[in-house]
Amino acid sequence: MDWKIEGTAAIQAVKSNFVTCSEITQWFLEIAEKENSKYNIWLEIYSTYAIEQAVEIDKRLQSGEDLPLAGMVIGIKDVLCLKGHAVTAGSQILKDFKSLFTATSVQRLMDAGAVILGRLNCDEFAMGSSNENSSYGPVLNPLDVKRVPGGSSGGSAAAVAADHCHATLGTDTGGSIRQPAAFCGLVGLKPTYGRVSRYGMIAYASSFDQIGPITHSVRDAALLLKHMAGFDPLDATTVQAPTDDLNAGEATKPKWKIGVIRENLEMPGLDPEIKLATEKLLDTLQKDGHTIQEVSFPFLNHTVPTYYVLTTAEASSNLSRYDGIRFGHRAPNGKSIDEIYTQSRAQGFGAEVKRRIMLGTFVLSAGYYDAYYTKGMQVRRKIKEATLALLQDCDFLISPTTPTPAFEIGEKSKDPIAMYLSDIFTVHANLSGHPAISVPFLGHSSGLPFGIHILASYFSERKLLAFAEEIVHTHSQDIAT
Repeated sequence: MDWKIEGTAAIQAVKSNFVTCSEITQWFLEIAEKENSKYNIWLEIYSTYAIEQAVEIDKRLQSGEDLPLAGMVIGIKDVLCLKGHAVTAGSQILKDFKSLFTATSVQRLMDAGAVILGRLNCDEFAMGSSNENSSYGPVLNPLDVKRVPGGSSGGSAAAVAADHCHATLGTDTGGSIRQPAAFCGLVGLKPTYGRVSRYGMIAYASSFDQIGPITHSVRDAALLLKHMAGFDPLDATTVQAPTDDLNAGEATKPKWKIGVIRENLEMPGLDPEIKLATEKLLDTLQKDGHTIQEVSFPFLNHTVPTYYVLTTAEASSNLSRYDGIRFGHRAPNGKSIDEIYTQSRAQGFGAEVKRRIMLGTFVLSAGYYDAYYTKGMQVRRKIKEATLALLQDCDFLISPTTPTPAFEIGEKSKDPIAMYLSDIFTVHANLSGHPAISVPFLGHSSGLPFGIHILASYFSERKLLAFAEEIVHTHSQDIAT
């Protein structure tokens, strides 16, 4: 693989003295700065800071220090903090904010030798499925500029698809890593909830959010996860799960038992070509010795409503701190506390964020709490229990990542329900907390890529990555042709 495309190849090129970190970083900087106006991917490119990082890494390598990610250049979603740099969550309410600290996930990658190239456009406060909700304008899909790159980590996916960096970090609350990866023909990994520290991430819905990589290859995703993952005393939800065995391959290739959820493939809005490709993949996996088992998940039609009831409730709580007094933009003409609150939030928040805050406030309000929030939590528990039961008998659950390939900009922006349903296959893993990955497939008549989604048991990322690698290198091209 070309070192300009795959991070693991770049790391090897640096180790063999074929190229320096500084040269790689400069190459990416020139491309990103030249092309950013075409796609609106980057909110800030760290031109000086990135070179300073790379020069320092080259010096450390020359002194004999072991830096396992030296050579890899990454971008970070605009909800991840980097000390001394702006972070706005794609919102005007944070337009002048600079972080006082660095997110744990970002710091761990930097400590291992990765260079941070800049921060990436995203849906405001990570609320969206198309990157059309950013207050800084929509990101365009580099594969077709008339179409969305997916959301909310649209800038993260577009940056990798446009070869502006090796990989990026996104956040996934309901599919916001995996859906953009599918729309842009990339690998997108959502780790098990608690696998990666959320410290330094601007929260949308704290019991759903998880940080993960978007990459060209499963190998790159595995490598980044290995160095990000692990317990963090600054995030009480992280766990002491081992990370040393995370990789993208197995010495031997086991034969897996794969569950295919009947209801997913019978969904009326599923693109016929994506359905056919999924069925062909299952056939080829069976011929290769894997066991395919049809299973039922009767909660498919409840996942999206449950997700939006619970995430909007959490969002209304998390975003209450942005009031113009404690945090965020302050309206200049407010004459009282009430006016400052209302004017600051009206000016600072976009339409979709306001919609979700109001919905969440309603869900949590007196007289409706039990009818909506409590009921939503009960359904979430049912979803988790049903998923655990399926994974007791199966190693993986396979489905399409999205019902369709990338849709056109503006196509769904006037219909929130249609937009929300683009996440119907991905919200499952966030509701249950399981790890999941989207791997890219080609061959659609539109010329656009789509994704195959794999969900696995808690903290079984090694197994998940090994199977994803097998699919990409053994089966995806067969299906594409």
